[in-house]
Amino acid sequence: MAERRLRQGLDPTAAEGSRPAPLQPFHLAFPVRDLESTRAFYGAVLGCPEGRSAARWVDFDLCGHQLSAHLAPEACRPEATNEVDGDGVPVRHFGLVLGWERWHELAERLAGQGITFHLAPRIRFRGEVGEQATFFLVDPSGNALEFKAFRDPTRLFARG
Repeated sequence: MAERRLRQGLDPTAAEGSRPAPLQPFHLAFPVRDLESTRAFYGAVLGCPEGRSAARWVDFDLCGHQLSAHLAPEACRPEATNEVDGDGVPVRHFGLVLGWERWHELAERLAGQGITFHLAPRIRFRGEVGEQATFFLVDPSGNALEFKAFRDPTRLFARG
């Protein structure tokens, strides 16, 4: 069990059944147009618990990582894309690498809620070393998020 949690990037010493926390959580601050739609997207759609907040920012817990949405509408603009395996992938994006089953559950839950995908769920690099499940969402402020999964998590940084 401890080895599996470590491979997943989780604290192997955490009590079984406790909310898994990443070994090294990241902090990401990003601009948003307004806090109301931001709270609706990250809280209601993605299910991220809200942390601290003030008049111009709000924190969210994204699977143990700290997201800080800062009110800065002037910084919210369309971003460039690069082609990746036939898709126009937003150059500036962030997201999570999930377990294979968890990724499918999230994709199905979001589709069931009628969420519009920026890039619909699919398998990228099929049959290659970097084969992965992926989809992209864009929040109400234009920030792109990618959720991906590998059947074999050890392939995250594998080179072909």
